[in-house]
Amino acid sequence: MKRRTSRPGTDPAPGPLRRTLPLLLQTLLVVALALPAGFAVAPAFLGPAPSAPAPAAPPWHQAPGALAPRGGAAAGSNPEASEPDGIEPLSATAPVPEPGSLAAQLNETLKADGAGNFTGVVQDAVTGEVLFDRSGDALRVPASNMKLLTAAAALRALGPERRFSTRAVAGAAPGSVILTGGGDVLLGAGESVPGAVPGRAGLASLAQETVRALQGGDVSVPVTVLLDDSLFTGPALNPAWNLDDVAAGEVAPLFALAMNSARFDPAITTGPRPQDAAMSAAEAFSAELAAAAAAAGLTVAPGVARVPAGTGGGGDGARVLAEVQSATAGEQVDLMLRSSDNYLAEAIGRMAALASGKPGSNEGAAAAVLQQLEELKIPAATLRAADVSGLALSNQVSARQLADVVRAITSGTDTRLRAGLAGFPVAGLTGTLGDRYTDAATARGAGLVRAKTGTLNTVTSLSGYVVDADGRLLVFSFIGNGLTPGADNRTALDRTASVLAGCGCR
Repeated sequence: MKRRTSRPGTDPAPGPLRRTLPLLLQTLLVVALALPAGFAVAPAFLGPAPSAPAPAAPPWHQAPGALAPRGGAAAGSNPEASEPDGIEPLSATAPVPEPGSLAAQLNETLKADGAGNFTGVVQDAVTGEVLFDRSGDALRVPASNMKLLTAAAALRALGPERRFSTRAVAGAAPGSVILTGGGDVLLGAGESVPGAVPGRAGLASLAQETVRALQGGDVSVPVTVLLDDSLFTGPALNPAWNLDDVAAGEVAPLFALAMNSARFDPAITTGPRPQDAAMSAAEAFSAELAAAAAAAGLTVAPGVARVPAGTGGGGDGARVLAEVQSATAGEQVDLMLRSSDNYLAEAIGRMAALASGKPGSNEGAAAAVLQQLEELKIPAATLRAADVSGLALSNQVSARQLADVVRAITSGTDTRLRAGLAGFPVAGLTGTLGDRYTDAATARGAGLVRAKTGTLNTVTSLSGYVVDADGRLLVFSFIGNGLTPGADNRTALDRTASVLAGCGCR
């Protein structure tokens, strides 16, 4: 018997396995050598090694997937959280962009396409430090950026919670009802819609309430409808407006009451407007009154007549039969900024004038805006306000004045102005910025830039605020004048604001 030379458990494999084992070991050796070589020569088969995940953007620099409702939380967020009073979260210690680095980047994007040029100002919202200044004090045509001045003036003069009343009052003649305008140009034809802005006050609801009041008054004659729209004074059309713009529906004669901001159809916000919006509203009220009166056994005489000027009409001494109230001034300012509606802006300006003790006229509205700017310590001596919507080419405002107004709204001491924050269009999401910031050059600003737009034939402007990548709140205003009609100058503004959004700029 042959002596055992191996330890237990190390005996050679018997039979076929013993014969194939060397071949198996050779095969494993080849595979072990081939795999690293394959990785080296053919990385495309496996793709690049996974990179480390990019750090998450801070909360203030994440584009919202949805906008929070006024006073509520955004979809997908904590429903217990309420909308902050201002802009959160921010740190007072966040670094401020270095002016030289910032200017170098902005000068690359803020260039006119063709003729004309841009002015601009960027400020730190907390300290007011000017970080960029290109002819910031030069007076320019601001286009609809003028509405920022109107917004600030209205929120201060009226207060964000002010509502405008449209009343039906008893006239001197038996059975006469005077529809009295109180500045609401967002009336709806139907019933009042609580929570709405356009249509919050409905003429059908006013008519139904009026009939209930008449039923208790033993009316034995046909009811007649009169119109008192004397709250606004002076020319209904501003002489500074181009009549072609009026014909195109950019604006219309101003009255102290109107439906749908002087639109025939609330769903159609372009094209010609009614030229007597107050009478259109009175005729709609008369029709609703006739329908409600028929059900109550009363009749309404056809036709509507205006109360003769100077007769008192539906003044303070008249007996109020019914009343409907508008959305708040704050809500109307938000709508004005978001949609850039000229008619609404002019009406709000006249209401601010009346609240400031001035006439409800073109001149009164402009004077009220200038007064409120001075009270905000924003120098306005050089500013020229030909209207308060920005449609007039004779308006003259500087980028610095506009940036100062934005800073007052975002971070000034008068907290009433915070009510205007929600109205700033959000880049790529809402209002007049809803269809912008959609390409690679402006993607950094999408969802982050909040700004009021302005456009006329040779004018484009953008004024607003943004929290940069470091968490610093910046306010800005850029104005282009003398531009080539039809040239693409909005892109220059959007790229420039996007630089601010992505800025560390140090």
